[in-house]
Amino acid sequence: MEIDKKECDHISHVLEKAVLAIKNKDSVKLRELSDYTIHSSCHNQDVASITIAVMFYALSKIIERQDYRNIRNWDSMTKKFTSLLNLAGSAIKNGNNEAYQTHIKRARQTLESQSVKIRPYIENILKKASINKGSKLYEHGISMEQTAKLLGISQWELSNYVGQRSFSYNIEHDKNLSVKKRAQLALEFFK
Repeated sequence: MEIDKKECDHISHVLEKAVLAIKNKDSVKLRELSDYTIHSSCHNQDVASITIAVMFYALSKIIERQDYRNIRNWDSMTKKFTSLLNLAGSAIKNGNNEAYQTHIKRARQTLESQSVKIRPYIENILKKASINKGSKLYEHGISMEQTAKLLGISQWELSNYVGQRSFSYNIEHDKNLSVKKRAQLALEFFK
């Protein structure tokens, strides 16, 4: 799918902000950029933009928990990662969608290619981030099947997370639910 000029400029701007946030270890800004990107990517369902949202969310978690201290080559990894984000930003700004997608794919591979010791942790964070962002896409009206396909996760993983989120949300926000309302919620959940 072709991305319009306004959206290309927007993506480029988001990538620039992310590079600064990563350098400053600003987990809050990365999470905001992730949420903003997932919201805007719903329109054109661009896989690269969805990947960006997942990566930013995963990095925000790593920085927030200060887990980056356990990653021996954090500085060199983030330098390579941000370099790829800059290349992706330039490519999309110049209308080169193919190069943009290639650079984003390589950026994700950079995150995933950490040492054997830390790789399972990073992959787990990325998987959880994919499921989390998938639930956001689903909330924006993208079908569960399409969302799972875009993120490379199973519909089961996504539906399980969405169900847990909506169930816990309803319990937390409606502590005084009547038996009838609880039954309705259960029926909606199992539809």
